[in-house]
Amino acid sequence: MLMSRFHPFPLLTLFFSSFALGFAAEGAPAATAPANPAGFAIHRGTNLSHWLSQDFGWAPRTEWITENDIRYIASAGFDHVRLPVDEIVLWKEDGSPDETAFALLESALGWIKAAKLRVIVDLHSVRAHHFNASNEGGHNTLWTDPKAQEHFLDLWRQLSARLRKYPNDFLAYEIMNEPTADDPEDWNKLVTRSLAFIRSVEPGRVIVLGANMWQIPQMLPKLKVPAGDKNIILSMHTYAPLLLTHHKASWVDPVIRDYPGPVAYPGPIVDTATYAKLVAAYPKDKYDFLASSTDNWSPERLRQEYEPAIARAKELGLQLYCGEFGCLPTVPRAARLAYYRDIVGVFEANGMAWANWEYKGDFGIEEWHGLKSFAGAPDVQLLDALFQR
Repeated sequence: MLMSRFHPFPLLTLFFSSFALGFAAEGAPAATAPANPAGFAIHRGTNLSHWLSQDFGWAPRTEWITENDIRYIASAGFDHVRLPVDEIVLWKEDGSPDETAFALLESALGWIKAAKLRVIVDLHSVRAHHFNASNEGGHNTLWTDPKAQEHFLDLWRQLSARLRKYPNDFLAYEIMNEPTADDPEDWNKLVTRSLAFIRSVEPGRVIVLGANMWQIPQMLPKLKVPAGDKNIILSMHTYAPLLLTHHKASWVDPVIRDYPGPVAYPGPIVDTATYAKLVAAYPKDKYDFLASSTDNWSPERLRQEYEPAIARAKELGLQLYCGEFGCLPTVPRAARLAYYRDIVGVFEANGMAWANWEYKGDFGIEEWHGLKSFAGAPDVQLLDALFQR
């Protein structure tokens, strides 16, 4: 993987807290999702990627995200950030903490709090599990190795020991990003153990939980959620339809990477003749990620994609959150902006909070000019689409 992501395929309440409301986008619709007892209220956020997670060395860590970036995120209208962290960044090979990296994390939390934002600390990848291992020649051992599972729990013991000092209405935990267990019960078991530990030391902490298989909405009904725990936010990720959102992405399957286009939105992503050629070259797997490429994509079709997650959240009386979504700038400009406007419109019409992937990077809200000159100006039209202006 080179750039940002590969994905094979909460508007909290009517009562935003005063500090979150201070930075809410003008004209933001009232939230309809149920509140959590901790008061961790989120609506519109962005991901602080390629810093303490998936750091490709594009810039020194002390320069990639600074306090000025956090201030800008708040001023732009976001009320929270999702902060991915990787084991290989926060812990050295021998298992000892990298105090330089942890100091950056602590600094960031201070900046975020000062800017009156909230934060989700997301354990994005660990040495025993990476969401894109199958496409990068790696092998996940988390689901088969009891020692790897104990180590995973120990990472959370260490994170909790450092972060439990922060208020529950300011900071939440996401147990792990995009699990990819062959059997969803393996993820359910690890969720149960992780939650049991966290609740034993932090009974009031909000926990963000996503389903197995990259947190796609279709899998959320298979996630086992403990009854009666209202300090849980359910999470989904979506990059559907992949042929559109990952157009020409260098880190995906060649059938998507090497397809020169055109792609379109709204409507069918490709015509039926092009689709037939693509599927003939695409190996069948657990999911056929091209299957929807000739669907009539629209807000209604997007809503259909998320229905399993929306229904599950309603069933459990929990907030639903889309922690990642995005569309690359290789997509024609008008189609890309229409996609962002429609997807956020669907989220907000259904009481979902969201965090776009990402603040800086090829999916980012800053203009992307490639690795030689990637630090562009804020993409005002993209921000307008995100904030429904």
